[in-house]
Amino acid sequence: MKILKENAGPLTNFEVVDFLRSRGAANDPTRVLAPLAPSEFKVYDYLVSTPACSQTRVSIAEFATKCKPYKLTKSEITNIINIRPSSFVEIDPLIENLESRLGESVEEVVELVVQLFSPPENQSNLMNESKELEDIM
Repeated sequence: MKILKENAGPLTNFEVVDFLRSRGAANDPTRVLAPLAPSEFKVYDYLVSTPACSQTRVSIAEFATKCKPYKLTKSEITNIINIRPSSFVEIDPLIENLESRLGESVEEVVELVVQLFSPPENQSNLMNESKELEDIM
């Protein structure tokens, strides 16, 4: 792998997972054969339990393109991609001056996130379990 441009900008969690997979993190259950440091395995183990594991390059690129009318900064887009907010309450701390900048468009951005980034399996399982608990109570 050749570095084309150093420090080109912040990475999304998906890009970090993809990089660690390319170095063999997913293929080495023993954690001995892949040329990764123990800290890199810990980062990989954490990130596969986040929304990053269900994202694709296509969905990220499509989201970034569809966010242009909202004039979000690169860091705001990166945070939204990494955190995958699914409600107003979750997106509010991610965008500076949210109400004055987006107004009624906040719901459109949240809907765009939900539409393009499906929830990870473990998160959807947790949602189903919480709904079942609500039904029982």
